[in-house]
Amino acid sequence: MYVMIINMSKKWQLPGKISLFYGLIISIVNFLGFLIPSSGGMPIANTESYKGWIAFMDQHNKVITCLYFFSFIIPALLCIFYCISGKSKEKAESRFINLPFAFAAIGSLGWILSFFMEFVCLILAKQEYHIQIREICFSSLSNIIQEAIFIFTLGFLIMDLLHRKIFLPKIFPEGNLSRFSLLMKPSVRFIVIVFYLSVSIFPISYLTSTLVTFSSNYGINIDSKIFIVLAVIILFGIIILFTFCDYFDGPLKKLKTGTQKVKSGDYSHKIKIISNDSFGDLADTFNEMTTSLKEKNEKILAIQESIIRGMAVMVESRDNSTGGHINRTSDCVKVFVEKLKKAPEYENISEDFCNAIIKAAPMHDLGKIAVDDAILRKPGKFTDEEYEKMKAHSKEGARIVESVLSQVDDKKFKEIAINVAHYHHEKWNGTGYPEKISENDIPLEARIMALADVFDALVSKRCYKESFTYDKAFSIIEESLGSHFDPTLGKVFLSCRPELQKLYESY
Repeated sequence: MYVMIINMSKKWQLPGKISLFYGLIISIVNFLGFLIPSSGGMPIANTESYKGWIAFMDQHNKVITCLYFFSFIIPALLCIFYCISGKSKEKAESRFINLPFAFAAIGSLGWILSFFMEFVCLILAKQEYHIQIREICFSSLSNIIQEAIFIFTLGFLIMDLLHRKIFLPKIFPEGNLSRFSLLMKPSVRFIVIVFYLSVSIFPISYLTSTLVTFSSNYGINIDSKIFIVLAVIILFGIIILFTFCDYFDGPLKKLKTGTQKVKSGDYSHKIKIISNDSFGDLADTFNEMTTSLKEKNEKILAIQESIIRGMAVMVESRDNSTGGHINRTSDCVKVFVEKLKKAPEYENISEDFCNAIIKAAPMHDLGKIAVDDAILRKPGKFTDEEYEKMKAHSKEGARIVESVLSQVDDKKFKEIAINVAHYHHEKWNGTGYPEKISENDIPLEARIMALADVFDALVSKRCYKESFTYDKAFSIIEESLGSHFDPTLGKVFLSCRPELQKLYESY
């Protein structure tokens, strides 16, 4: 019945043959589906409606045969179209992976179409042949549902087994099928339902309908208790089915969520499956793995941070400051972001952002490693040419930070660290460097760093100046709000004075 026309290119010969083979499987399963109603016949075979329906079909035999034929040729054509319409290689491969589900679903479609065809014919024959549509439709629908379920479950199980065990490993030996888009991914819940329908619910429901048919057609009295027992068994089977679904599907969903969390870099995620079965054992192993990964990741981050801080200290040792600028600005940023988290204007600031900018603060002047000692250590005022060379440290710092953090998984932290190095000398009014951007175009992390950097420069002693008093330093910052600094951010910084003064007095 299902003759597959497939792309005969040499590269796709094997998948084409497999598609043809699956078409044959669906044809055989469809033929078996035809045999289902014949064991007991129609439960209304002796009624006047059924006799009228038989008379109508005999009179219009050729037309009805053609309609039946088309109701099954349409799914065959859909199967053909599904196989040959994947224009790109990736789409063709995705469709090949989907074959068991697609062919089983399309194969069942013929029975649904035949029922609609039968319904239309019943309407046409109703008046002339005195047919009670409800009787025949109910009986036919019952058979159609059983046949469609039988064909889908049996076809899918056979093809899926062959697909997973033989064909997919042969065509995709490297695995990694999740890389393909447009995949139909049957869940564990779906697989359990298909298996349970095929081995439990379907046989019992078929036995029930057969008993009803024999009772109706041959006048055999069957004790109603038998039907009650069968109904209870079916109901009990449905309850067991959903219990099985929850048993398998729930833990696997938790495990999938856990692996996605770990993939995104969250090594603190734990799976809560409290049981002494295989799922519980797997969850415990997963949690032990994430704990180990978290510990190793923390060690790597600590080493990385130590190297970065060491680079920053090395750069600082070449500068004309009195030393300690790296540690002081980092501590200053820490105090500042703690205050920001409590400010109403910045209540949505995240903990991850705060931690990232504190970690990034030591990197803000890494670009100075590319500045000549003669300029970097000059005690007096820079010439215009020297100042231009000094200003280049911001761009160079961003480049170095991007290179140093190139293998870091945390993309947000990398972005913040690069922005801190690149833009911490930009000014609110657009007169800063290196890009001369202004206001909110300057990343928030760079605006925060600018305040901490300037404050430390003001209150620290340098070879070219004495340290300013706290009154003088905070006064200069306050006067610079709206020109050098973000005015809203600057007001929060000014409110940090007690904490900052206490911090600097402790050095």
